[in-house]
Amino acid sequence: MKFSGSKPVLLIFAILLLLIVAQENRVVAGQTCDPMQLTPCEEAILKGCKPSDTCCTRLNQQQHCVCQYMKNPNFKSFLDSPNAKKIATDCRCPKPKC
Repeated sequence: MKFSGSKPVLLIFAILLLLIVAQENRVVAGQTCDPMQLTPCEEAILKGCKPSDTCCTRLNQQQHCVCQYMKNPNFKSFLDSPNAKKIATDCRCPKPKC
């Protein structure tokens, strides 16, 4: 049994990997992605007007979801629009790297 010394190392590695994945799932589970939370930004996106404080608050709360929203063709065109970029700037919401 030439590899018997590596079994404990592999077992420890597997346990650590499971703990890391469980921790990531717990963090993601606590952060809900709901595009309907961004409805206060609708007028600013469609008309290009100044975003409301509620819009900025919700945008910052949903920032962790932007990459997920970008994968959806229904949202991508809005998020790529000049008005959406203006809102992100006005709300001081940095564009995430997806």
